[in-house]
Amino acid sequence: MSANDPADLLPNDRVKQAALDGDVTQLHRGNRYGEEGDAFEVDGVTFELTEVTERTLGDMTDEDAKREGSPSLEAYKERMVHAHGGSFDWDDDADVVRHRFRRAE
Repeated sequence: MSANDPADLLPNDRVKQAALDGDVTQLHRGNRYGEEGDAFEVDGVTFELTEVTERTLGDMTDEDAKREGSPSLEAYKERMVHAHGGSFDWDDDADVVRHRFRRAE
């Protein structure tokens, strides 16, 4: 198991806190930020990557959006546009990497 900087995977303090609260248990990112079994720490709490999967944005479901802290896929899409200052265009064919994680025991 290797250690990773959570800043690479968790983009801001809101997401870090949501992970600590258990409201965010996965993130889709444009790059791979670890492998299954890798660990990262947030405020003294260790998390383990349980799954790292290459996908496309079109593969995302409402369940994925909920695991990322949004009530629905449509709300997630709106959040991504807002988070990127309106410069984000949803492309179902865009490659992304899903990082699922849990608190380490």
